[in-house]
Amino acid sequence: MSTPTDPRSVVIRYVEAVRDGDADVIRDSFAEDATWDYPGDLPVSRVWQGRDAIVNDFLGGMGPAFVPGTMEIALVSTVAEGDRVVAEWTARATTVHGDRYDNRCLGIYTVRDGRITSVIEYADTHHVARTLFPDHAGSRPTGGA
Repeated sequence: MSTPTDPRSVVIRYVEAVRDGDADVIRDSFAEDATWDYPGDLPVSRVWQGRDAIVNDFLGGMGPAFVPGTMEIALVSTVAEGDRVVAEWTARATTVHGDRYDNRCLGIYTVRDGRITSVIEYADTHHVARTLFPDHAGSRPTGGA
């Protein structure tokens, strides 16, 4: 089976690999010098530089936050124009803190030569903070009553 090179197919293949837990396809989906921007004020919020940092540290670092076998990823839609693809997906799981993680996410992917070169991901970061990082200062209300 050949590896897709058109941007929409590359992104769909990647999201399906995340859904299926296919680490080889996940790694193969990224260019060596790819970037992933996760905006916000969370411990994972930054621009992740390079395939290894994205796959091992960012994506791989999120795995321990979830109870094994509970993650459900579903691709909702994609829109493609040129080398850019906007993908919307849902992510549901049980966290190790006992909370139900249920988020709707959107990523803007740039694909060149059959590999993802950049991603900007948007999600409900308040929900991420509350369910995945309950001890993070940004996940608790501040101020007096």
